[in-house]
Formats: sequence, structure tokens, C-alpha cells
Amino acid sequence: MQNESKAQMPAFGYELLRDFTLSSILGKNESDILYWAGKEMARHYPCQTDVEINTFFVEAGFGMLQLTKELKDGYIFSLTNDPGVFNFTKRNFRLEAGFLAEQIQQQRGFLTECFDEKQEKTQTVLFTVRWDSKEPR
Repeated sequence: MQNESKAQMPAFGYELLRDFTLSSILGKNESDILYWAGKEMARHYPCQTDVEINTFFVEAGFGMLQLTKELKDGYIFSLTNDPGVFNFTKRNFRLEAGFLAEQIQQQRGFLTECFDEKQEKTQTVLFTVRWDSKEPR
């Protein structure tokens, strides 16, 4: 990510692309394709630290990512955004999950997966990232 002045896409335009157009095109395969697209995005935009990952999430319009818990073999992150910025109930968060999985896999050096869980009441998404220390990458 560079410190260039960039025009911001209006939230409505982003929502049209992300929540309507992609969903229509990808259909029943949306979750799987978005997860792998997130992994590919992470390879193209590698982040060396958690701070860089957080910055990427903000700049990409994904929301505010926070590490909430460290596990023996993983992390739990929470994702929030200002109410109304994205359609929480319709949004699929597999793109973000794939992005996180690949970033942590590159940082840790082990096969890594990420699972997302929407918290409807708090409009938060929890990402559980787990790596397998027996599977080096």
C-alpha cells in the first residue's frame, strides 16, 4: 500500500459490486471462489506484520480488524465497520477470511485456514485463523 492520494469509491458503489454483482455472477460457488480470491489477493499484497494487515483492511474498505485472542495454533480476529458502511446481513466475508489465511500462512510458514462467523447482534465478524505446525509451507 502506498501513501498516494486515491479517489474513494462511494460505499454504495462498493456494495453494488461486492454484495450484488459478485453474488449474482458467482452464485452457489460464491463462498469458495471468494475465499480463494482472498488468498490470491494476499499473495499480490503481502503484509509482513499485523499492523500492515490492519492497514490493508482499512484501505480496502473491509473494516477495522483487531486481534482479540492468541491461541496455541492460531488467532481470533474481530472485524467491525461503521453501521451502514456495508450490508452486514447479506455480506459474505469469505474474501476477508481467505486474505487472512494466506497472510498468516506466509508469516507463520505453516498451512493455515480461516473460518468466519457473523455476530449479528454486534455487527461483528469473528475470524478464527488456525495453522498446522506439522504442515510447513
